[in-house]
Formats: sequence, C-alpha cells, structure tokens
Amino acid sequence: MKLRYSPTSPFVRKVMVTAHETGLADQIEKIATNVWAAGTDIGADNPVGKVPCLTTDGGEIIYDSSVICEYLDSLHDGQKLFPPVGGARWRALRLNALGDGMCETGIRRLLETRLWPDSPRQDWIDRANTVLGRCFKSLEDDADALSGPVTIGQVAIGCAIGWLDLRFSDFGWRDDCPALADWYAGFSARPSMAATEPKE
Repeated sequence: MKLRYSPTSPFVRKVMVTAHETGLADQIEKIATNVWAAGTDIGADNPVGKVPCLTTDGGEIIYDSSVICEYLDSLHDGQKLFPPVGGARWRALRLNALGDGMCETGIRRLLETRLWPDSPRQDWIDRANTVLGRCFKSLEDDADALSGPVTIGQVAIGCAIGWLDLRFSDFGWRDDCPALADWYAGFSARPSMAATEPKE
C-alpha cells in the first residue's frame, strides 16, 4: 500500500496510528506530498487535493482519513477500532467526528495567520478559539467516553490534541480539563502514538 502524506498532518497521523494499532504499518510505503506546492499532482489521486490518500495493493485509491482507517481496520483479525454495532459504534464515530472537527477548526485558525500574517481576521481566530474551547469542555465533561478498548474515536481525539499542542502550545486547555489531561498523558504514551509524534 502507498500513502500520500504530510509529516505534520493530524489526519495522516490518525491513519498511521491506525496502521500501527492494526499491525499494518510495515505494509505502508509513505510518499511525501506537499499539497500546497504549485506543481503538486495530488489532485490526480484525490480531487479534493488533500492528504492522506491511500493506494491499495489492488490499485484502488481511498480517501479521506476516516475511510482509510476503516479500510485498514478491515484488513486484520484483532480488536476492531470501528465497533461493528450498537452504542459503542456510535460513541466511537461521534468522538471521531469531534476529533476531526477540532483539527479542521485548528487548521483554519492556523491558516488565518499563515496566509495573511499582516492582516489575520481576529473574528475568525476568536471563533476558532471558542469552538475549540467547547470541544475541550465537552471531552472533559464526558471523559468516561474515552475509557475502554481503543477505538477510532480515541485515536482521532488523541491525534487532534497532539496536533493542537504542536501548533498552539499556549492554548492552556489542561488547566480546565484535568481528567482529559490525565487520559491524554496515558494515551499519548501508547507505542502507536509515540511512533507517529509529529515534528516540524
């Protein structure tokens, strides 16, 4: 399998954490892709122009991160990251959506200052901070949802927090979210998370 990737993308990390958790990491060849480069060819694989994008051994192209993760989860016989039915499935998918939403909000905030460094829109930054604050509060209020066997929900939340810590180290969420901070400290120590820690 071949994975188009960017080293700091939280969505790529979610895929690679999934690959490690499912024992498939060694079967994936990573192909560095700068989606912002003028001559990038990512659009030939993913019309949306984003990474991650996976080419299977059979030549099928799969995107986005959640679809790739579910595909990888279908390739092994161990504990599934995507629970098949019932409340556990909807809880995992809800947390996955929350983690993805946190990443998307953070990326919009980051781009506001990177693309327009001289005139970032403070209203957009403030809105992003408000959304992220709500997300962290929701996770703190429902920290028990993060317990139990590892699911795609926990993977998504862990990758989201890791990326936000990388990009916005001064956000200070730990002071208001002690239960979440304790969970994240334990989860980020998993081998799959340690092996995929983002670096500039």
